[in-house]
Amino acid sequence: MTAVSDTPQQRRVLRSTSKVLPEHARANNRAMVLQLLFHAGPCSRADLARATGLTRVTISDLVAQLMAEGLLTELGGQRVEGKVGKPGTLVGLRTDAFQVVAVDLADDERMHGAVLDLSGAVLERREAPVGGRTGEAAVQALTELCQELVAAATCPVLGVGVGAPGVIDPDGRVLQAPNRGWYDLPLAARLAAVLEVPVHVANDANTAALGEYTYGGASGSGLLVLTVGGGVGAGIVLDGALVQGHEHAAGELGHVTAVDERDDHDQAPLGRPQACACGRDGCLETVLSVPAMRRRIAGLDPAAADAALASVGRRLGIVLAPVVSALNLSEVVLCGPVELLDGPLREAALAALCERTIPVVSSHVQLRMTSLGEHGALSGAAVLVLSGQLGVT
Repeated sequence: MTAVSDTPQQRRVLRSTSKVLPEHARANNRAMVLQLLFHAGPCSRADLARATGLTRVTISDLVAQLMAEGLLTELGGQRVEGKVGKPGTLVGLRTDAFQVVAVDLADDERMHGAVLDLSGAVLERREAPVGGRTGEAAVQALTELCQELVAAATCPVLGVGVGAPGVIDPDGRVLQAPNRGWYDLPLAARLAAVLEVPVHVANDANTAALGEYTYGGASGSGLLVLTVGGGVGAGIVLDGALVQGHEHAAGELGHVTAVDERDDHDQAPLGRPQACACGRDGCLETVLSVPAMRRRIAGLDPAAADAALASVGRRLGIVLAPVVSALNLSEVVLCGPVELLDGPLREAALAALCERTIPVVSSHVQLRMTSLGEHGALSGAAVLVLSGQLGVT
């Protein structure tokens, strides 16, 4: 048989781009152990070795290192039913050893922050008014809220996680957030320099998706979390991985044109396309954002308000239909004010989505409110820190 040689293109794709160094393997092993203990609870060293595939010597070294760092503790022995011999000593994650500061900037009126333990339990909450501040003034207000939260922590702070609107790169640089007046802003680096702790910044919809997946019981096979506040964004988790996109802009549904003058058939309830902060007209967030919906229903009686919200929901369903169909999503989760989103808006969105997708796609789709409450993005912001500092998601 004649061997077929690779083309130059094939060789370029298959070639490793960097060396796999010993420290990379150690970091990966460390993250595996912490992730297992985070999700499965206390385990013996033998259980950890079996579950991770690592040798008992490696596990013993890792456990010793993590205990020295204060992340793990021994919990005593437990005999497993059906097994003989000396019971293994259980080790578990010390959820009270460190605390995490989380901030959610999705709301158009207030910044929401919290101090959480490593299990995700909220220990302290703080808020600060946005007051219409944008640009440098908004950065200063955020910095002051973070300083207040770090000071409120009663244990060493593992890090600060911030869910912010806009397109944000993996280093926490806000590439563009029109509603906040932020462009090419190294937000994570600036906060870290002031707070003197690690800071992780990501898109608020992505952080909400991480929170729903990690703490909210959502399936990671096909999940879209839509955050509705001062703007509109979407975080997507497919097969257990957060979708980032080519320019870190996956999920920017808020700036998809949803109202068009040529669209006569559904146009009447929504009116003419409105200008968006991004500079275009008729974007989804010009009708679905919280300020837009509040203006739309102001002064209306309950029946008229329900009809107005249903017209917005229908438009949302039309925008969601191709996304749900293309990705074969199983869950769409709404995060934002319940009084606006749950009810006529959600029902109309689901009906429109089902009208525009084939039954094999739409028959199993859930469109529901978040199980984590209106500010579930705080949980996701905490996950940013757990992932960035411990490798836990």
